Amino acid sequence: MASHRPFPADDFGAYYILAECADYDSLPESETQPHFQGVTGLRNLGNTCYMNAILQCLCSTSPLVEYFLSGKYITALQKDCSEVTTAFAYLMTDMWLGDSDCVSPEIFLSAVGSLYPAFLKKTQQDAQEFLIYVLNELHEALKKHCRGRASEKRTAQNCCRKVPAHETSIITRLFEGQLSYSITCLKCETCTYKNEVFTILSLPIPSEYECSLQDCLQCFFQQDTLTWNNQIHCSFCEIKQETAVRTTISKAPKIIVLHLKRFDIQGAVKKKLRTDIHYPLTNLDLTPYICPVFRKHPKYNLCAVVNHFGDLDGGHYTAFCKNSVTQAWYSFDDTRVSEIPDTSVQTATAYLLFYSCQPFSIPTQKRKSWDSTPDYGKPAVRKWP
Repeated sequence: MASHRPFPADDFGAYYILAECADYDSLPESETQPHFQGVTGLRNLGNTCYMNAILQCLCSTSPLVEYFLSGKYITALQKDCSEVTTAFAYLMTDMWLGDSDCVSPEIFLSAVGSLYPAFLKKTQQDAQEFLIYVLNELHEALKKHCRGRASEKRTAQNCCRKVPAHETSIITRLFEGQLSYSITCLKCETCTYKNEVFTILSLPIPSEYECSLQDCLQCFFQQDTLTWNNQIHCSFCEIKQETAVRTTISKAPKIIVLHLKRFDIQGAVKKKLRTDIHYPLTNLDLTPYICPVFRKHPKYNLCAVVNHFGDLDGGHYTAFCKNSVTQAWYSFDDTRVSEIPDTSVQTATAYLLFYSCQPFSIPTQKRKSWDSTPDYGKPAVRKWP
């Protein structure tokens, strides 16, 4: 199947074409266009487009933004003042309630870089890895321990068992799902089960030229047969045997992040798959992959996209995000922000897709919460060196 994309093989060409179109469309309105909440550019601090793209996607996630604007995170922090979390809260406040067209994420980058120095080197980083670090740091700062509930579904089939409730946070409540693996010995047919939580699903790309997101999902969830060196020890046979492994979603997250595995590194050979992947803006159906017992949110709507242009050695990230206030899509390219039509959201450069099972409402804020909180909870991050 041949691809009919109008862009050259080097997708930087696509970036320049799209940038020129955005500039042309926004010029007549640049001086009169109103500044909407959550529609704020971010300054590039030296190859930090990967960070800016991720921050824009998180900024468009209204339930997460509301958690910080309302001050709820302050109670969760208790006496543990996390610089990353406080800086994130302050940045979200600036992006939603500030009156500037763009702000600097310098303090947030400094907080993250103090824990992960690689992000301070001003070299290109992987946006998906940065998202993992950020979500993990927010979770660690805001988590609380919850015991399993007596009302937990215990009559479900073993293949859909949930792991006991553990440490929860706003991150796990929004982004965490669970995969269930059924492992069948092909010799004795004994079946065992294993559960694994996830916040991002990394999907293989089955075609070099063109495919759909459903093709990627089917490839991820198809049954695998493990043979030769990949055999698994069977407790019944007491030796390693060929096994069949099937994966399902036993807990679907409210917001599912899909990572399209475009980067392929095999030894010294580096390759980027520029496959044109067609993904729906609405009604992404995950029903075939969710265990029937827990099929609560089978369909999802797209809320944000991270795009990557270029190759592994040098590239550029941008983001497309749907704003909950205007219900319009916007392109975020560092400080450059422009409204785009729905038809422009589908591109061949998509790298991360954010889908939500519920529509986002406009975040609310409790301004009084800042005045009644201890100093460690207030977003006084401007005092940091």
